[in-house]
Amino acid sequence: MMLIEETAIADAALPVDQFKAHLRLGTGFAEDAVQDEVLKSFLRAAIAAIEARTGKVLIERDFSWDLNGWRDTSGEVLPVAPVVSVAAVTLTDAAGTEAVVDAAAYRLERDTQRPRLRPSGSCLPRVQTGGSVKIAFTAGMAADWGGLPADLGQAVLLLAAHYYEYRDETALGAGCMPFGVTSLIQRYRTVRFGAGVTQ
Repeated sequence: MMLIEETAIADAALPVDQFKAHLRLGTGFAEDAVQDEVLKSFLRAAIAAIEARTGKVLIERDFSWDLNGWRDTSGEVLPVAPVVSVAAVTLTDAAGTEAVVDAAAYRLERDTQRPRLRPSGSCLPRVQTGGSVKIAFTAGMAADWGGLPADLGQAVLLLAAHYYEYRDETALGAGCMPFGVTSLIQRYRTVRFGAGVTQ
């Protein structure tokens, strides 16, 4: 299994001005934009960390997911949420020949925790031995920063500020996340039941 992020978050979608205000950086100077690239990198890092912790994609973008076979032919749980749409399902045989599956053969079952690719009939198309399947889809909670829930937006700013303030600190290598951030993202985390099985 391999999940690939096909499109990155555009620079224009990052809340650089809000982040500057959050950090209380001075404005109105000729060098206002001198730190923009650094600030963008901290925002991207914070978004990535929160997405990894919650399993939720914050800003919409395209992904592809390669599998050697279905785990469940009655419905494959997609690796991130929420999924907005499925663009294509492509089967590849052992010889490397690709075949795009008819979109009428499957449907997206939307879910904020565990979206699934469901068959229109009884089971998903068969993946040949030695072959693979690729699912191309778009996922994200919002099309742009303004559409994000306020608590998640605040969590990103808090975590990015934490990275910014402690950028030279080498003792924080254990991947700690400030308490305020943890509290804000807690309700978005995937609920787990049993022996580590995600439900």
